[in-house]
Amino acid sequence: MSAAATTGRNKTAQRAGIGAFIGSTIEWFDFYIYGTASALVFDKVFFPELDGALGTLVAFATFWVGFLARPLGGIIFGHIGDRLGRKKTLVITLLMMGVSTTLIGLLPGYASIGIAAPILLVCIRMVQGIGLGGEWGGSVLIASEHAPKGKSVLYGAFAQQGSPVGNTLSTLAFLAISQLPDDAFVSWGWRVPFLASALLVVVGLFVRLKVEESPAMANLIEKSKVAKLPVAEVIRTQPMLIVLGIGACTIGLSATYFKSTFALSWATSSLDFDRSSFLTIILVANIVQIFVQPFGAVIATKMRSWSRAVTFMLLPEFVLMPLMFLLIGTENYGLAMLGMAVATIPHCLYYAALAGMLASRFPASVRYTGISLCYQLCGTLLGGTTPIIGQFLLNQTQSIVAVIAYAVFQVALTLGCMLLLLKRPNYDERAADRPAEAAAPATVPA
Repeated sequence: MSAAATTGRNKTAQRAGIGAFIGSTIEWFDFYIYGTASALVFDKVFFPELDGALGTLVAFATFWVGFLARPLGGIIFGHIGDRLGRKKTLVITLLMMGVSTTLIGLLPGYASIGIAAPILLVCIRMVQGIGLGGEWGGSVLIASEHAPKGKSVLYGAFAQQGSPVGNTLSTLAFLAISQLPDDAFVSWGWRVPFLASALLVVVGLFVRLKVEESPAMANLIEKSKVAKLPVAEVIRTQPMLIVLGIGACTIGLSATYFKSTFALSWATSSLDFDRSSFLTIILVANIVQIFVQPFGAVIATKMRSWSRAVTFMLLPEFVLMPLMFLLIGTENYGLAMLGMAVATIPHCLYYAALAGMLASRFPASVRYTGISLCYQLCGTLLGGTTPIIGQFLLNQTQSIVAVIAYAVFQVALTLGCMLLLLKRPNYDERAADRPAEAAAPATVPA
């Protein structure tokens, strides 16, 4: 390949990576503002007849509805993405997320329309979940499939970086409006971040329409090698890979909801933290994640063994996640901030590398569907249930120890499943040696 062609390919890859980052940032912002609002205000606006911890638990249940819908989004848009292309799906999912988020900001509360308010909230949340369910896989693949040889994990991390940045923007938005008096915050202030989504979507569409289709997908379409029914193909040929992928995603998803949703509610309702101070603690942890997370992809790229890299990243979390809860429990602002910031480091390093590692284990013809099923089913079963299970354990035991035990279990599950997953064939390496194999349907037994 000539120097000019190499330079052009690298620029295209960089454009794809930046496009994945900007689009995923906007979509994660939309998704995270719901989690923050469910912890702070939705019980008052949509479930005012349920008091205290019960109202919070029900608000968290509506938060989980978005995760319940995400596998459906993964199947629908995985099918479209594996047959028609990654780029087309990303435009559709961005519009779905933007419109549904804006509608939540316009939705009347229980005081205005009664029971219709929480029903509509749940319905819109489902649409939002479907949109994000299709978004993640496409963002990861549009970046990683454009990557130069040996850098798929590094480029997949562009899409992963959208999560902490979106979370940070969400926290900043609520930190700003939390300065309002309580009456103003509950009546209209919480709506501002949701309405701002409409402007962000315009920016995201402008960027996404300029990104080219990924080379792997373009090759499949050109050679008519697309799978007829990707979801059936991947379930038939790779069932154990999907199970391992679900487990491998666990702490990468749930750690955020332990911190920004469950801990926020616990600290502001059961402990002596006010809304603004704990949002600031979350903000500092998010900023730590933004700066530290990319090093996870660098570590995985530089280390000769991905299994060794994963172990190096996750082992400290067995100590740091319990420490985070214990330091928050001291009700000391500085210690709580330290605990949350330090506990963020292991799982964010791992999250950066997760996307590329997972994608490498599926052939290109069913890759969108395969990684979407793993990630979104994990979100439904393990990630999105984190605030509900955490709150339930806290209600039942009146102690944070049970929540700590659950968090440690999730770290162990993640590490074990990823180590087993990495023993399976790497289709990125096969594609580099034999390009035609990347286009072939999966034939490796599960």
